[in-house]
Amino acid sequence: MSPDWPSAESTATDHTRGNSRPNVNTGLVKDYLRDLQQRIVAELERLDGRAFTSDRWHRPEGGGGETRVIEEGGLFERGGVNFSQVFGERLPPSASASRPELAGRGFEAMGVSLVLHPRNPYVPTVHMNVRFFLAAKSGSDPIWWFGGGMDLTPYYGFREDAGHFHSTCKHALDPFGPDCYPRFKRWCDDYFFLRHRGEPRGIGGIFFDDLSERGFDHCFALAQSVAGHLLPAYVPIVERRRAAQYGEREREFQAYRRGRYVEFNLVYDRGTLFGLQSGGRAESILMSLPPIVRWRYDWKPEPGSPEDDLYREFLRPRDWLGEKEAK
Repeated sequence: MSPDWPSAESTATDHTRGNSRPNVNTGLVKDYLRDLQQRIVAELERLDGRAFTSDRWHRPEGGGGETRVIEEGGLFERGGVNFSQVFGERLPPSASASRPELAGRGFEAMGVSLVLHPRNPYVPTVHMNVRFFLAAKSGSDPIWWFGGGMDLTPYYGFREDAGHFHSTCKHALDPFGPDCYPRFKRWCDDYFFLRHRGEPRGIGGIFFDDLSERGFDHCFALAQSVAGHLLPAYVPIVERRRAAQYGEREREFQAYRRGRYVEFNLVYDRGTLFGLQSGGRAESILMSLPPIVRWRYDWKPEPGSPEDDLYREFLRPRDWLGEKEAK
């Protein structure tokens, strides 16, 4: 059962083709996202062996959500799958930075955001989200768009895993045109990049935002396909690496690289900034942060080491398709 925050069954006009037919049903998007959250959590509980807790919350300015969290699990040191649906009178700066014409509009935003931090350093961190925005202004039609994607952040690199993850991302986008995967992969490589460090957060994946081209049905189907391919992209990697032996060295390197994850989320991530700027619930927004992190001054990996291999071979944009050789 959904929490009893306001339900929006509104429609909006599709302007991408000059079509005035109202065809945007936010209630349909909400129902899909709520079901998506439940399905993903059920599979993650199967993998971990422990249950996620459920924390439902209400936002005084409008809306609310449900945060599903696991900590100190059998597999996940921390993981969260968050659903939110919020309303406001003015879009925050992070949502209108690339579209200044939307500043000052009221908004409705909903989405599912997922981050998983496994304990074993050989199992990568994964992030996925899908979101829907509707911006409205008195006397004018609403403007809507979808955003989302998924990306992988390994601590120890395996070409087989990177190839599988990117191949699954491509399969998610193939039905929507041959240009989608290359375009969204480049977008992901550019977006998940720590400019102050001059390095990517991980090996990328796919990312898209402000998507309204070809109409609501097309964009909604694309978002659903991306979200639906998260488990096929990630679960085989987890099952392949979860029993790998590790020690203090690997855990220390994992904690060091997790620091880059924290830096990106707090400095650049649009979802984090939107949540904080819109008065969202900090506990739910910051559930994406890992529980144990370390920063070391001007640290460099030992040349030729597995840690050095991550930097040389994996932390750079490259074509991972067809990379099936285990490393």
